[in-house]
Amino acid sequence: MSGMQTIGVIGAGAWGTALAQTCAQVGRDVRLWAFEPEVVDAINTRRENSVYLPKAALHEAITATATASDLAGCDAYLVVTPAQHTRATLAHFKDVIASGAPVLLCSKGFERESLALMTDVLADVLPQAVPAVLSGPSFAADVVKGLPTAVTLACADEKLGEQLMGAIGSPSFRPYWTDDLIGAEAGGAVKNVLAIAAGVVEGKQLGKSAHAALIARGFAEMTRLGEALGARRETLAGLCGLGDLVLTCSSPQSRNMSCGLALGRGEALGDILSARKAVTEGVASAPAVVALGVRHGVDLPICQAIDDVLSQRKDLNSAIEALLNRPFRAEAL
Repeated sequence: MSGMQTIGVIGAGAWGTALAQTCAQVGRDVRLWAFEPEVVDAINTRRENSVYLPKAALHEAITATATASDLAGCDAYLVVTPAQHTRATLAHFKDVIASGAPVLLCSKGFERESLALMTDVLADVLPQAVPAVLSGPSFAADVVKGLPTAVTLACADEKLGEQLMGAIGSPSFRPYWTDDLIGAEAGGAVKNVLAIAAGVVEGKQLGKSAHAALIARGFAEMTRLGEALGARRETLAGLCGLGDLVLTCSSPQSRNMSCGLALGRGEALGDILSARKAVTEGVASAPAVVALGVRHGVDLPICQAIDDVLSQRKDLNSAIEALLNRPFRAEAL
């Protein structure tokens, strides 16, 4: 036992619901905050989240609520709202989360306007909280079924990391600790943009060789930018970097890859996004990733190409042609 018995989960999308289920299955009392009243009602009365994670029978230790104050006094918090809404959501809980409470940030992305990491957003809004990051190759549908999954759990203090791992971990959900918060965040944010590119490769039927090359060269971009931000290379080579990149670039189950897949098949971005309930993080993060590359002098040709397409500065064929006609060079990160 970690001593952390009551867990507050902020955000009842697919990933938030899956994490709530994981915590409940290892004996925690879970308070799950949802924005939508219909989600709260479905979880409490029918033990299901039919909007974001249908067909999953949810544990009775999960109590859903739309009232922020119901999460007061939790031993730890998991914040699982989309990256672009994290600042506003944290502000909603400013008087709820106590000083010294660990806040495990589970969203993947850079804030578009400020280019901030989610830990920076947390420091701005809730400086009294203790930051931690959860990231890695994990689909909500797999986790809620109890299928084997491994993730990175980052926080500065190893003892706290052990407590958090004990609170949420199980034989089928295995967190690995690091003190490299920037690495855990950067990998998850950049891979979303690269997954859109991987989907484009599949949608345009450019072949498996191109798909493998995209992952490898995308990982080089992730590593260059991550190191420029202060991440360690070994972190980015682990679960929260390379591991997450491989998963997200390899399955249409990923919202980001499926978005790229539809783009590659000729669908318009507006039509793709309007048909979805869940957020496609890579679309919002792409301009921030490119802007950070410019700020730090880091070459990010694949991310730049995706941002050009999403912003309609280039059509898809022109962006692909520009990438394929880049000068030959030595292979290096």
